[in-house]
Amino acid sequence: MVGNLAEDPELRFTTSGAALAKFSVASTPRSYDKTTGQWQDGTAMFLRCTAWRDLANHVAESLTKGMRVVVTGRLRQHNWQNEQGENRSMLALEVDDIGPSLRFATAKIERVQRTASVPAPANDAWNTATPAGAAPAPGNEPPF
Repeated sequence: MVGNLAEDPELRFTTSGAALAKFSVASTPRSYDKTTGQWQDGTAMFLRCTAWRDLANHVAESLTKGMRVVVTGRLRQHNWQNEQGENRSMLALEVDDIGPSLRFATAKIERVQRTASVPAPANDAWNTATPAGAAPAPGNEPPF
């Protein structure tokens, strides 16, 4: 989904300490009307989104209301009954990945160092860590 954040992400924590960020993304389709020579807005769709753990923290630190974002994830349908006994349902997106849209903006990416419980293999081409006791090679910075 591509759209704009309708609100600042709200960072919460579960009782077990897991971070979650809740936010809504608004997506409004636009089409060009050749007869009037103007753009027409379609019906806006607001989708409630939830990001978990490290992603939730990154969302809360990086994104704010109004930013255009690209979001991927899994649609989930939630069903419930309201106080009057009426059946209700809504679609929500469990976020797998999210980032700023670069169509009309630029972004500076800052890589976050993670603490891995399992060390990366020594022959891993993406492993940029310097071996213990070794001096870093000059110019041995990752290209991103």
